[in-house]
Amino acid sequence: MFNNSSKIMFISILMMGTMISISANSWLSAWMGLEINLLAFIPLMSDNKLMSTESSLKYFLTQALASSVLLFAVILYLLNSNKMNSNFIMEMMIFSSLLLKSGSAPFHFWFPNVMEGLSWINTLILMTWQKIAPLMLISYIIFKPLMLMSTLLSALIGALGGMNQTSLRKLMAYSSINHLGWMLMAMYNSNSQWMMYFLMYSFLTFMMIYMFNAFKVSHINQLFNLFFHSKTMKFFLFFNLLSLGGLPPFLGFFPKWLVIQSLTFNKQMFLLSFMVLTALITLFFYMRLSYSAFMLNNYENNWMHNSSFKSNYMNIFLTLSFFSSLGLFLISSLYFML
Repeated sequence: MFNNSSKIMFISILMMGTMISISANSWLSAWMGLEINLLAFIPLMSDNKLMSTESSLKYFLTQALASSVLLFAVILYLLNSNKMNSNFIMEMMIFSSLLLKSGSAPFHFWFPNVMEGLSWINTLILMTWQKIAPLMLISYIIFKPLMLMSTLLSALIGALGGMNQTSLRKLMAYSSINHLGWMLMAMYNSNSQWMMYFLMYSFLTFMMIYMFNAFKVSHINQLFNLFFHSKTMKFFLFFNLLSLGGLPPFLGFFPKWLVIQSLTFNKQMFLLSFMVLTALITLFFYMRLSYSAFMLNNYENNWMHNSSFKSNYMNIFLTLSFFSSLGLFLISSLYFML
């Protein structure tokens, strides 16, 4: 991707658009940053394949709809800034358009379909970088009723949507929707908490997508046949999946731990129970994958033993996996000491 000078230019513009949005001091300049970001991402998405062209069109239409609603709401907000009732409606419109941009439920309908047609590098950008600007703008205008509804729906839909998926891209998409629910809940409590969650989520997502891209896998059954020659690699692969799901001994549990702790302190027991329940559902389908890979599908072919995999990919993957699997102890001790 990075040998192409035009793609480097578009990535630079993409980053600049996000920076404009998060550092804007008015809604109009934030909208302008979002538009620059959108128009730079479209050429990166379309790489002359039918599926990616379809995905880029779907992405463009949904984002253009969200941008037009945002601009409309911002202009009305500026015109009617003295009227109390209209402010409520305008805030709801602005908040809804930002939820649509980030792919949160109940405005998540476009996200798995767009993900399905993209390359792994583009899915990584869509799941991490493209969420920064909308989430940062959401944190400026927390509209509590809609935020709570979106949090609960994102957690539930992300958990249930991944149950019957065989495509890894759709699985990652529903996992992202579930994590968005947790991020919104963290944002509801404090700004620093959701940023910590987002950093951890981005690291774990990067690691999984790095591996999927290196070995060109797109479906679950391909994971079972991967790494016959190395049990260590296979264990680390599924440890990372469980870490992304938030299983306690792994790094992915740390941000969820912070959210659970703050919900407990605030005595929000219903929200806490609901979020933990949806996290357990996501863990169920990750555990089901891991169980099948280790117990049911653990046959080996002799000719696979001497196969030469890309060793440089493996070294990087093992290093990152080490942090994912054992980083919880280090990060938690550092966090609570500070």
